[in-house]
Amino acid sequence: MNVDDLLAYKPTRGTKRPREQSSKDTTATKKLSSDEATANTDTAMSELSNAQKLELLLQDDAEDEIAEVLDVTGVKKMLLNFEKKVFKNQELRIKHADAPEKFMESEVDLHEEIEKLHVLATVPELYPTLVDMNCLHTTIGLLNHENSDIVIAVVSLLQELTDIDQLEESEEGAESLMAALLEQQIVALLVQVLEKLDEKVREEAEGVHNVLAIVENMCEFKDDQVCQAAGSQGLLQWLLKRLKVRQFDPNKLYCSEILSILVQGNSGNQELVGSMDGIDTLLQCLAYYKRRDPSTPEELELMENLFNCLCSTLVCVANRVKFLKGEGLQLMILMMKEKKLLSKSSSLKVLDHAMCTTEGTDNCMKFVEVYGLRTLFPQFMKTPKTKKHGGLSEQEHEEHVCGIVASLFKNVQGPLRDRVINKFLEIDHEKVDRLIELHFKYLQRVREADDAFRRDNPMLEDDDIIDDVEDEKYLRRLDAGLYTLQLVDYIVMELHVCGLASIKSRLGTLLNRHGDSMKTVKTIMSEYVERLGTGDPVNNDIEKEKRRLTSLIDEL
Repeated sequence: MNVDDLLAYKPTRGTKRPREQSSKDTTATKKLSSDEATANTDTAMSELSNAQKLELLLQDDAEDEIAEVLDVTGVKKMLLNFEKKVFKNQELRIKHADAPEKFMESEVDLHEEIEKLHVLATVPELYPTLVDMNCLHTTIGLLNHENSDIVIAVVSLLQELTDIDQLEESEEGAESLMAALLEQQIVALLVQVLEKLDEKVREEAEGVHNVLAIVENMCEFKDDQVCQAAGSQGLLQWLLKRLKVRQFDPNKLYCSEILSILVQGNSGNQELVGSMDGIDTLLQCLAYYKRRDPSTPEELELMENLFNCLCSTLVCVANRVKFLKGEGLQLMILMMKEKKLLSKSSSLKVLDHAMCTTEGTDNCMKFVEVYGLRTLFPQFMKTPKTKKHGGLSEQEHEEHVCGIVASLFKNVQGPLRDRVINKFLEIDHEKVDRLIELHFKYLQRVREADDAFRRDNPMLEDDDIIDDVEDEKYLRRLDAGLYTLQLVDYIVMELHVCGLASIKSRLGTLLNRHGDSMKTVKTIMSEYVERLGTGDPVNNDIEKEKRRLTSLIDEL
């Protein structure tokens, strides 16, 4: 069927059921209908030729234009048209500042031209053309446009241009685009957009979501540079302010995800969050969940993101002081007491981060002072079942609990340390029994991982092969629970040398009952000391810790 036939075609309308006719009448009727249809087609074509054919021509032109932009010439033509629309709109806005109706048409044309630029995302290899023609600068400049619809359209365009799937198709194009965006301080401009948009308006709320998507896309491609820009150009501060809004919504969830990305492994941003009272902000947000669970899976994800942000920021020593002063310890202990809340397991993870290493000494001492031991050791004695909707796995739970106990032995001295040791004397040394139970549990898992590794690598006798696969073997052992075994055996070692004969005797008896001895503990801890600080620059604290552990091992 050709175009004229398509234009002339009209579906028949429903009619009453016709009466039966003879064959001659039927033949005559068919012939008459055929003649009438031909006449109707000619009439329809003559009537629609002007309006419909013009519309068809415009559609053909649009299709041809889309086809053209797939090459350099087409892109340049499109960008020049875009520049003209921008210039015309700016000119009319200046000339008729007090008469919006006189520049409104140019605004509509500009919006349509921005929409056409979305096709550029299909050809990332031509991004350098966008940068070289200085059109990206013009596009970014529109983020300051007075019309929020134009701003939202530009944000949507940038979100699509920076989509990670598109960037991976052309490394050269992606590098060119990212370098230009960072050079023009795109993060600062996006923060201005975030401040300007009103999330009560649906379209502007979508604009906020797209701004956050741009940041996420850029982080995936240029993580370090974008994280640095986020700190220096105001994004961190906006995210913290946005998280203070009590009501849950998708954009609040997205903010928590972006903040988690920006502070993870970035010491500069971790310090900045602390300097912006970010620790108090995170604690206030989490305090909402000390008596209640999130109502939806999305809100649960928000809560977990907030816990992850807090854990990341506690790597910074100054933030641990703020955490202590902000009564973060007390909040986490309250959450641990709630048996059925999902926040319970995550609070253990936060405490582990706050109390580890020598920088956690003050938090460790405060933890014992505020009677945190009576809340901690029930978690040590019995691992809760993993919840379907979130929370820590069995291994993660036991790792964090043992990590906290190990930090207490490492950082607490005097009467406070005696209170920790006395916990292992209670109820006929039941906690010593549990400790040895965990020792054999994870020792078996690690040995099974070693056996599986040997089966997968039958040529281990070759020294060259051993060197190549040593890291893989170590990673497999870690997955099986080696780190938890090391924490358990460190606690065993501390209790063995603490000077209490009953604990020492109980440890020896339980180990001998399973055909084991302290030699196994000594071997595990010696391997730990050997690998401690591997790959890191020379650090006096690490060397000091090695000497301390070696001294304990020698006492076994």
